[in-house]
Amino acid sequence: MSTPAAPLASPADAAPGLPPLLNREQAILAFNRRVLAQAQRPDVPPLERLRYVTIVSSNLDEFFEVRFADTLEAARAAGGDASRDDLATLAARAHALIDEQYALFNTKVMPALRQHGIEIINHAERTPEQREWVSRFYQRELRPLLMPVGLDPTHPFPQVANKSLNFIARLGGRDAFGRESTIAIVKVPRVLQRVIRLPAEVCAPGQQGFVMLSSVIRAHLEDLFPGRTVEAFSQFRVTRDSDLEVDEDDTVNLRQAVRTGLTTRHYGQAIRLEVVSSCPEELWRLLLEQFKLPEAALYRVDGPVNLVRLNQLIDQADDVPGVQLRFPPHEPRWPSRRLRRGESILSVVREHDVLLHHPFESFDPVVEFLREAVLDPDVLVIRQTIYRTGAQSVLMDLLIEAARRGKEVTVVVELKARFDEEANVNWADRLEAVGVQVVYGIVGLKTHAKLLLVTRREASKRGGVKMRRYVHLSTGNYNPKTARLYTDLGYLTADPRITADAEAVFQQIGSLTRLGPPRQLLTAPFVLHDRLMRHIEQVGAASAAGYGGRIVVKCNALTDPALIQALMRAGQAGAQIDLIVRGACMLPPGLPGQTDNIRVRSVVGRFLEHSRVLYFRWGDGDEEEALYLSSADWMSRNMFRRIELAWPVRDPRLRQRVIDECLVPYLHDTRDAWLQQPDGSYQRVSSEGISVQQALMQLYSSRSTA
Repeated sequence: MSTPAAPLASPADAAPGLPPLLNREQAILAFNRRVLAQAQRPDVPPLERLRYVTIVSSNLDEFFEVRFADTLEAARAAGGDASRDDLATLAARAHALIDEQYALFNTKVMPALRQHGIEIINHAERTPEQREWVSRFYQRELRPLLMPVGLDPTHPFPQVANKSLNFIARLGGRDAFGRESTIAIVKVPRVLQRVIRLPAEVCAPGQQGFVMLSSVIRAHLEDLFPGRTVEAFSQFRVTRDSDLEVDEDDTVNLRQAVRTGLTTRHYGQAIRLEVVSSCPEELWRLLLEQFKLPEAALYRVDGPVNLVRLNQLIDQADDVPGVQLRFPPHEPRWPSRRLRRGESILSVVREHDVLLHHPFESFDPVVEFLREAVLDPDVLVIRQTIYRTGAQSVLMDLLIEAARRGKEVTVVVELKARFDEEANVNWADRLEAVGVQVVYGIVGLKTHAKLLLVTRREASKRGGVKMRRYVHLSTGNYNPKTARLYTDLGYLTADPRITADAEAVFQQIGSLTRLGPPRQLLTAPFVLHDRLMRHIEQVGAASAAGYGGRIVVKCNALTDPALIQALMRAGQAGAQIDLIVRGACMLPPGLPGQTDNIRVRSVVGRFLEHSRVLYFRWGDGDEEEALYLSSADWMSRNMFRRIELAWPVRDPRLRQRVIDECLVPYLHDTRDAWLQQPDGSYQRVSSEGISVQQALMQLYSSRSTA
């Protein structure tokens, strides 16, 4: 199995002696093809196959809202045939992927669920009892909320929110005032559940019946227009440019500016129009004209216009005895060897560093680390960065409690974390209300670093008092929910060199003071990119001298041109380079004489690969090797437009553990891995053999870890 190639970028984008880079947007689509391929796998349980279909829909929504919107804007600004051709190629790839997604949904995924009694029942298939129940449900819960709008000069086309469900209808007959107003719009409130489960009494034995909200409205559409006939209709959905633009240089109160921007985000420029495949041409052409979209922006789909909402079916479906509909439950393990449950975490970290490998190990130690700091009267200061923590968060509640207990609490809240802005604004309000010092980062930069710093008053060996710092760093967000779904690494340490650097990071973000370079932490946008370039060049120079340089990088995306070109030069010098890149990768590997020492693989499994691990070796000595964990992907925005961190792992046991769990097995995965080809396409290694994620689950369920 393979995915289509992503065409190379313009040769003008290539450096002398190096091949051109692959197209970023098409690399993103290629990643979503790999996710969609999970829904084709017979070894994936049926409800999980449906979940992968919904994940692709969610990813594509963001792709159109942000990436495609940027590409469209760039093409409009540049003009010219080349820009239009690039846009047309990207749109064609998106169309093909979405067509494939719906074909898989209709011909594979839903039939697999139907075999186990789980069905989405359309109006034509419903029994009389089911139709009667649906009719009562419509009259009781839907009809009072629906307000159709007939279009005429005094009733213009209504505002249609981003990704909302709507209907367009062409009506026959005359309206209440004797006029031939023919077009009407029905906006469906977002508060309504999109998937409704039928009660067991109207279903066959063993059947779990569901109806889509759109199907219920479609079946009762004429009820909304008494005395008229519905001659044609379609559900439709518009995707809009949703990247929140805030002019920080011209903003007095960033929080208020973000809050204001949130009110208009749902009505940005239209990018994509989705209608059902049966939509008459006259209706979709009218919609395209209304939203000022070209025909290439039209997506005629064979099914619901929003597959994301089918997550509601997954949540509502019951287990079937003797059938595995979902992945077996996985309960993350408490890291019992170095961190025993019930023991003071601060006292353990005082003695040695602790590595946490999520979701195989529990996120609870992070929560308990903060809880202990909040309850400990000798802890005086707590500082934390917040990027994506969720609308409900035990960590944020603990920070509020810390402030109530009189501790000095500083929280760097990233208000511009895409699609989490509203939750973060609300947390900023609550934190400030109890006296927390809330900082919004630095103008022009997103704070993406994951950092939690605790300062405690302790007795010194000489009998006095000293301040000792403890820090937690992470490759992932402070979100207990996603910590069960994403692979990430957390690191607890009291190393005075690292903790002093962490304090300096907070001081710089808060005070904007120019500080000296940190001793241990690599920070973006200051030194991270330069240090990575230097390490790559060291490896390349060692390889050219015959010392056998080695690079292994695990990250989520590789799109920074300078880093890519440095890797290619190191590979040409003889370095052996393995890149484990989950998502978009613009480096074309395996080109004879150019990148044939570079291999790129992507692992797509049960959990979202999210950890970033960086390994460099440019000699045989301990001082000629470096291993870092990082919050940053290898993208230009992470290197130059975000506050990011990378930190060294110096404990020999933990270094080996990172290599043994996060690098080596990923290079030998044969079940969930894909190999990138020189043209940007991907081929699955195999459908059998070793799954690194399954192996790690088994490892952590069978024994304690260091």
